[in-house]
Amino acid sequence: MQSLALIENWPVPTAAAAVVRADGTVAGAHGPTGHRFPLASVTKPLAAYAALVAWEEGAVELDEPAGPDGSTVRHLLAHTSGLAFDEHRVTAPPGNRRLYSNAGFEVLGDHIAKATDIPFAEYLRQAVLEPLGMTSTTLDGSPAKDGVSTVGDLVRFAAEVQAPRLLDPRTVLEAMSVVHPGLSGVLPGYGHQKPNDWGLGFEIRDGKSPHWTGSASSPRTFGHFGQSGTFLWIDPDAGAACVALTDRAFGPWAVEAWPQFTDAVLAELRGRAH
Repeated sequence: MQSLALIENWPVPTAAAAVVRADGTVAGAHGPTGHRFPLASVTKPLAAYAALVAWEEGAVELDEPAGPDGSTVRHLLAHTSGLAFDEHRVTAPPGNRRLYSNAGFEVLGDHIAKATDIPFAEYLRQAVLEPLGMTSTTLDGSPAKDGVSTVGDLVRFAAEVQAPRLLDPRTVLEAMSVVHPGLSGVLPGYGHQKPNDWGLGFEIRDGKSPHWTGSASSPRTFGHFGQSGTFLWIDPDAGAACVALTDRAFGPWAVEAWPQFTDAVLAELRGRAH
């Protein structure tokens, strides 16, 4: 895919990207796809997927208490537990506001570790990474932000989310559907969004503006970006997912470059479909 070569224009030391179709075929890749990059918050969809495996296995229930009083596993996954961004401090009642929270994912990881009697990083490896052959991916700390992976590995994950084998497809459909519709909140790096829609561990594009995906991205697009200059989006209407990893922190360069890149990728995919 020629559009993927646009990463060469990004003001970053190292970048790699790939597109994988819903049938699991790789439409294109560019850059060092085996290079290991810190994921920052792109760790969250991986952690969420492990949490959903734990739910399907019966280790946890989505609506069982977890985190602050009145909060559940579902609240933690959807950033509605009321926990602060990076502190284990309650700032709102559960289900009241969309408060993006690393602390919430750390509480979630601890909750699953206690329920399964397996450290969360090891549970993630057994439940998600190993079955998908993601041998270059590790979680070396917080389930909110301390994953390290490659484009090659995340292509495997993006293929799984589009055609689930580890989860029931209905579970993935729930994960990409809005939890607590209508809640507003701040999307880090992009300001206040009303509504700030989120699924179970995945951010949902809907009508958000500004946004890190493209103007051509469908409202059903879901995924995550990371402050380390990383993103993964899945656009069900396009029948494809895209991974881009860099080693430069998110900033104005990404706000400018990423949507143009995504629109070019989508245009090329549409052109190939005709």
